[in-house]
Amino acid sequence: MTDKEKYLISIIGEQRLDGETDRVEVLTAGNYMMKNGHCYINYKEYDEENPGEHFDNLIKVEDNLVTIIRKGAMQSRLMLEKGRRHQCLYQTVAGDLMIGVYTKTMKNALSEKGGTLEVSYTLDFNSDLVSENSFKIKVEEKNNRNEEE
Repeated sequence: MTDKEKYLISIIGEQRLDGETDRVEVLTAGNYMMKNGHCYINYKEYDEENPGEHFDNLIKVEDNLVTIIRKGAMQSRLMLEKGRRHQCLYQTVAGDLMIGVYTKTMKNALSEKGGTLEVSYTLDFNSDLVSENSFKIKVEEKNNRNEEE
């Protein structure tokens, strides 16, 4: 963690597929800012198998639209807009995919100092349901935490 990364970002994600649920929890340092009424969350995601490699993630929150941009070896751009379906690019080792993303619910409780963002959505490929997903992101200033790092 660097001094530039002034926020702790907690991400809990769930994916439901064929009756099975997979849960991922991440706690990382990153940056957060509010500009022109939009919130920006930025953090690095490290590859467990190749610790030297990382992805740069940017989450832009504006009204009822959340855009998640992932840059690195494999890139993706997901657009999550409550009540709407978007076609999004998702790069995999097997090649590029266009996937459908339908956002079911969105609770945006982000403010100047941080807060939470909760989203649930489905992914489909060729109009066939692939998975049901949800995530909760909590952003808080490091110096507001009571425990030592």
